[in-house]
Amino acid sequence: MGLLKEFKDFAMRGNVVDMAVGVIIGGAFGKIVASLVADVIMPPIGILVGGVNFVDLKWEIKAAEIVDGVEKAAVSLNYGNFLQVTFDFIIVAFAIFMFIKGMNKMNKKKEEAPAAPAPPPAPSKEELLLTEIRDLLKQK
Repeated sequence: MGLLKEFKDFAMRGNVVDMAVGVIIGGAFGKIVASLVADVIMPPIGILVGGVNFVDLKWEIKAAEIVDGVEKAAVSLNYGNFLQVTFDFIIVAFAIFMFIKGMNKMNKKKEEAPAAPAPPPAPSKEELLLTEIRDLLKQK
């Protein structure tokens, strides 16, 4: 029973639960960004480069062939899918960067306490000398 209790204490620790929530929300956010890239951003880019769908771009290394009545699939290098995933990554990374930048800016404002007023500047040598002369004249 000691191992079970120890595992329960570990799993219910605040950091683990927070991390689990973060992973779940991150997965959902990743799906939203993937849809944004695939459905909103890439079609106009495809039109700009001549109506190309990036996912369909590939380099066929070996053509499909029929051997003994059995069709063997073509061997291809699917670089278009790689480009699509790269665009997804760049947009996700930028979105996370902007989110964290905003959070850091909000935290920085919270941490900045109102600064204490600066102490008045020390009197100059002329002021000190004039004060001394004034005090001497008062004594006479």
